[in-house]
Amino acid sequence: MSSPYGSWPSPFSAASVAASAPRIDGARFVGSEIWWGESVPSEGGRVTVRSSSGAVILPAPWSARSRVHEYGGGAWTADADGTLYFVDAGDQRVYRLSPGAGPVPLTPAGPSHGGLRLQQGRLLAVREDLRGAAQIRGIVEIPTDGSAAADDAAIRAFTQGDAFVAHPALSPDGSRIAWVAWDGARMPWESATLVISEIDEADDEGAEGEAGPWVATRAALQPEWVSDTELLYADDPTGRWQLQRLSLVPGTRDGAPEAITSSDADTGYGLWVLGNRWYQPLADGRIVAVRTNGRDDVVEIAADGSTRTLDVPCDGHVSVDDVSGSRVLLSGSSSTSAPGVWCVDLDSGETITVAGGEPVDTAWMPPATAILVDGGQGSVHAFAYAPANPEAAAPEGELPPYVVFVHGGPTAHVTGATSAAIAFYTSRGIGVLDVNYGGSTGYGRAYRDRLHGQWGIVDVDDVIAAARGLADAGLADASRIAIRGSSAGGWTVLSALVRGGTFAAGISRYGVADLRMLAEHSHGFEEHYITGLVGPLPEAEALYIERSPLTHAERIDVPVLLMQGAEDRVVPPSQSEAIRDALAANGVEHEYVVYPGEGHGFRSGTTIVNALERELAFLGRVFAFTPSL
Repeated sequence: MSSPYGSWPSPFSAASVAASAPRIDGARFVGSEIWWGESVPSEGGRVTVRSSSGAVILPAPWSARSRVHEYGGGAWTADADGTLYFVDAGDQRVYRLSPGAGPVPLTPAGPSHGGLRLQQGRLLAVREDLRGAAQIRGIVEIPTDGSAAADDAAIRAFTQGDAFVAHPALSPDGSRIAWVAWDGARMPWESATLVISEIDEADDEGAEGEAGPWVATRAALQPEWVSDTELLYADDPTGRWQLQRLSLVPGTRDGAPEAITSSDADTGYGLWVLGNRWYQPLADGRIVAVRTNGRDDVVEIAADGSTRTLDVPCDGHVSVDDVSGSRVLLSGSSSTSAPGVWCVDLDSGETITVAGGEPVDTAWMPPATAILVDGGQGSVHAFAYAPANPEAAAPEGELPPYVVFVHGGPTAHVTGATSAAIAFYTSRGIGVLDVNYGGSTGYGRAYRDRLHGQWGIVDVDDVIAAARGLADAGLADASRIAIRGSSAGGWTVLSALVRGGTFAAGISRYGVADLRMLAEHSHGFEEHYITGLVGPLPEAEALYIERSPLTHAERIDVPVLLMQGAEDRVVPPSQSEAIRDALAANGVEHEYVVYPGEGHGFRSGTTIVNALERELAFLGRVFAFTPSL
């Protein structure tokens, strides 16, 4: 069938995309079963915990979701007997859910919790209390018997203060605890320290003394004890996150770290959420680790340091969630299948799909093509998804419209994974270009550092270079390229539209429009993020004004679709409303949609459906095709 690009009939409806896009939130071996966390779009995006036996472990209306550092993570864990420990999205208290019983609170109301970890029968967590003028954070141990539900003093704090903390790890004998910490003046991927503290079991007051030693690290991640005196962690002193080993001298607090891996890839990622794990040590001395260079590889590292790459489906944002004997649980995305959870036996080589992971039909979802284009500060990485539909073709000579996707963060990255949301466009004859602009992770520190002080410059240069490179290669209709992004990606959308000359339309989901407004309303975790991306206030106020899309809104002369969550605390509605008002004053075609109950990221199935359908209808109007809904 011959039909113009954009109007091809597609089996990927917005409703089917919403139903096929649950977010996986960690996985655990629990007795003879495997449990995993999974969002339920049809239930408002709540996060449940499911079992490989088919059981729903966490029933509605409970939802396991943390708000520590605003982005949360690590909102549940479980013991071998089937007791679930979870952070409830509503009140941020930790609950215990034993088999055959209802949820029982373990912490008092008030503070938020996340990064839950159960080790040696002891429940560790990251706690954040923002109720007073001071922001108090710490690593804590929560009694599992419920004795602290109404008594905060019963919770043992290993450290507390205004520093940010993550990744608690208890030594096998329980005598030491390690974590990573950063002071908030810099982001954790810029500077984070490994901390090791002795545990004084005679201390019945709950809090520990001065933590130490503070091991000299650059951007430490995920400490894991392999013995009472040996600790593994990731760090990037050479510009790539590599695994390190710290051997403590018995009876002392001294030790020297040594790198145990060396590769042109990262075992680590921006520490946005608390639940990600990039490696796991096995009891026999082997290590399973993720290595990222654009896409992910999963490798087995033998005790002698030799490595082999595992043949696994997942190759994007992979988390090594748990190990049991020679079995490893992996969750993440894939370039050949849907996101999922997989159980891999290192000895037999068997890989079992536990959840999701359905193979994709390449006739409808072609693999992403990694492309490299020249940008203002070097090569720019991106993944291109060409239009694909086995039942339709465009008239001869017609070039396809494209949408350039811009990820948020901006310290994040995309991996070329399959996505029903991308197939929603490509199956209709609209190409997608997913750009890892300078500042993205996955390509080492030097690539990340391109954005230092240059937000609104480098990212915009790079998305423009990527779009023009696609058009210059004759793969896209240069007059029909739109740009779409969320959060920091929305900022790049608006900034690129201000620049003009490349994009014929823009779609901004909860995008940043005014840097001063962002700085004024920024939450604690990102309070100083913008300082590194642009400059300090008040010294750089003129730069904040000059860089902000709102300052130059009169330069936007193409249609814009703005979408916003009403409850967004990271980029509040006032940002989108300000750009909406400027576009209205300048007579620019625009549409503004507010979704009640949504925060920073759309989770409800109803919202996801509406947003996709609005985007498609918007592109149809702008690019003069009749889309098939």
